[in-house]
Amino acid sequence: MSRFSPRGLVGVLHLPALPGDPRPSGSFADAEAHALRDAEALAAAGFDALVVENFGSAPFPKGTAGHRLPAHQVAFLALVARDAKRASGLPVGVNCLRNDGVSALGIAAAADLDFVRINVHSGAYVTDQGLIEGEADVTLRYRASLGASTALLADVLVKHASPLAPLDATRAVEEVLDRGMADAVIVTGRGTGHPVDRALLEQVRAAAGERPVWIGSGLSPENAAELAPFADGAIVGTATKVGGDVRAPVDRARAAELVAAVRPHLRARR
Repeated sequence: MSRFSPRGLVGVLHLPALPGDPRPSGSFADAEAHALRDAEALAAAGFDALVVENFGSAPFPKGTAGHRLPAHQVAFLALVARDAKRASGLPVGVNCLRNDGVSALGIAAAADLDFVRINVHSGAYVTDQGLIEGEADVTLRYRASLGASTALLADVLVKHASPLAPLDATRAVEEVLDRGMADAVIVTGRGTGHPVDRALLEQVRAAAGERPVWIGSGLSPENAAELAPFADGAIVGTATKVGGDVRAPVDRARAAELVAAVRPHLRARR
């Protein structure tokens, strides 16, 4: 059983491009300083947890067997996540884009993190990286072999992807939570920064029952009252940034405004 209770607001530490990535990058030290500044701003704004992502390293490897993250990215994610947890005092997770749950769990175990996010935990999805198949059997056994209490949060009908075969929200949730044994589900809009469709969110909430549901994209002060009551928590990146630009630094004032707008509307504990 995970020690992490999936509830509240989770701020995203979007790492910039790293050495070895196709886009121009600074040094590893520059990237870590960027992430730790954002971590400090989010903690000061009242966020409940943080998640580190290799966002600037696109185009991403699939992350599945034979297509894992490069070793230097795995090492750097572990260092940044550990330092962000120490600096902020908040629970911290990691998402190894596009879908490297094995590396994420290894990072979490080594750096004493609280959760991982896996975009395709079960089923098969067509993505811009090609066909990605879930590895629930691999990741769950790997977590058990490490003796880790890391929470595993998994997306359903994840953004930037389409299921290979027709799949409704109810069945997707059942596959992820029941057969896939995830600790919580995440529901997103169609892309980064796009809000969740309310009807989809309601279907996911109904299928999950009392198990945790997180909003994974597009939550803002403007839609918080409409969407947050169906969620136990939310991962927020774009809305916290200067000018609402996902690649910009965190704007502490914007982040605090979001906390004030969202927290009163999150689903009450049962």
